[in-house]
Amino acid sequence: MAGLTAFKFGQRVLDLTRPQVMGILNVTPDSFSDGGSLYQAQRLSVDGAIARAAEMVANGASIVDIGGESTRPGASPVSLQEEKDRVLPVVERLNAEVDVVISVDTSSPEIITEAASLGAGLINDVRALSKPGAVAAAAATGLPVCLMHMKGNPATMQDAPEYADVLDEVADFLQQRTRLCMDAGIARNQILLDPGFGFGKSLEHNLRLLNQLDQLHSLNLPLLLGTSRKSMIDHVLNRPVDQRLAGGLATVAIGMMKRAAVFRVHDVRETVDVVRMCEAVMNEALVNKA
Repeated sequence: MAGLTAFKFGQRVLDLTRPQVMGILNVTPDSFSDGGSLYQAQRLSVDGAIARAAEMVANGASIVDIGGESTRPGASPVSLQEEKDRVLPVVERLNAEVDVVISVDTSSPEIITEAASLGAGLINDVRALSKPGAVAAAAATGLPVCLMHMKGNPATMQDAPEYADVLDEVADFLQQRTRLCMDAGIARNQILLDPGFGFGKSLEHNLRLLNQLDQLHSLNLPLLLGTSRKSMIDHVLNRPVDQRLAGGLATVAIGMMKRAAVFRVHDVRETVDVVRMCEAVMNEALVNKA
């Protein structure tokens, strides 16, 4: 698979020649999916977050992605201190207690720096390190980064997004951000790319991106697929957020066939089953070609 290799995520290493599952750990009161229920049921308890992360690892997640700011459509930004209070204690405890790569879903250079010092192994930024100081902060950590495409900002991104050609625009944006990161000192073999399903894209845009995801391998970097429970599933199947598992797993299977490297999901156990089953079929095909 183009662009895939062993990645060093801080003190931990993952082989991205095999697909990896990233579990979503939202520590927010206003996530479109599981963050709100976690917040209400456990009051953002660090103990509760660690228990949830440990469960995801037991179910097969090799990465846990911690987010303290909702980026759902229409979301409002949170203060830097509030994001720190939500995210950093969880990073510190998780690093000490659970053997897993810790990803931090943040755009803040301050949180990038502090999370890295507490044991984070990946910076996952929906804004592709576009905030002032974010690229320099990420480069200084020496950690891998995941750059995502988003058109607009969370507050307005779904207000009739338009593209001349969504695949070309996403590819061009990700290529530009990759070059900028490399110029800042981030090695090419420390960059992952996320086309940003649901971030400033209509259903038609999302479906085209998924259908032609393999064309993004021309960028020669590993791809992260983040479609779990998103509204594109509702738009096709007319399902509320708590009934989108089957549709989400279908997108994972398609992503496997399109050679995505990392799958960012809420439902880890079910996703791992799909990934491993697809992997077995794909490996059998490789054996027969040998």
